[in-house]
Amino acid sequence: MTSINPEIKIFSTTESAAEGLAEVFFNLSDDYYLNNKKLFVAISGGNTPQIFFNKLVEKYKEKIHWNNICFFWVDERCVAPTDNDSNYGMTKQYLFDKIQIPAENIFRIQGENNPLKEAVRYSSVIKKYVPERNNLPSFDLTILGMGGDGHTASIFPDQLHLLKSDKICETAIHPITFQKRITLTGTTINNSSQIIFFVTGENKSKILADILSLSENSKLFPAAYIKPIDGNLSWYLDKDSASNL
Repeated sequence: MTSINPEIKIFSTTESAAEGLAEVFFNLSDDYYLNNKKLFVAISGGNTPQIFFNKLVEKYKEKIHWNNICFFWVDERCVAPTDNDSNYGMTKQYLFDKIQIPAENIFRIQGENNPLKEAVRYSSVIKKYVPERNNLPSFDLTILGMGGDGHTASIFPDQLHLLKSDKICETAIHPITFQKRITLTGTTINNSSQIIFFVTGENKSKILADILSLSENSKLFPAAYIKPIDGNLSWYLDKDSASNL
């Protein structure tokens, strides 16, 4: 069942928060491996996950059974995989290029393709490979970030309808740069078994305090609506992001 209150872990530094997340990832992956089950993970882009990927490589490169993990993305910018903005490209640089993982375990969003067609294609890939629960694909672990405006995945404050969409993936548009994105919907994210937010930086502290205190303001922020319907929710925070709690 869903925990009524999310688990909140506050670490002294960004590095130690990343280490804590890496340890959770390792333990979960090991548990799935020992139980002969594949682990289906949805990961985020942006700058913060780089530190997490560094810790995975540094501490667990040889310990994790990478061939037992299938990687998907929470969202992607509509750019080529070689573009500096590509979430896949960042993950490749900081993680995949440094570990032994079969290519068939990596399910990237093809950001270079037509966004509407790619949202449909990626939805069908997820439906084909990710085990279902509640008649929807259900990731074993979804790792999310949160932007300074309270967005998560590519669900922005002016696009709250994407939280309730009955589709697996949708297209989105960044409200300032107008860059096109492809994102998992809130419905898909909230069907995950375990969701972990990894949030760092003082610029996110006020919105984070609103979200975790369930203030009236929190209704403005997409991250506040991420609550697994049948799973666990955790927040891994550094002390700067937690400074208003």
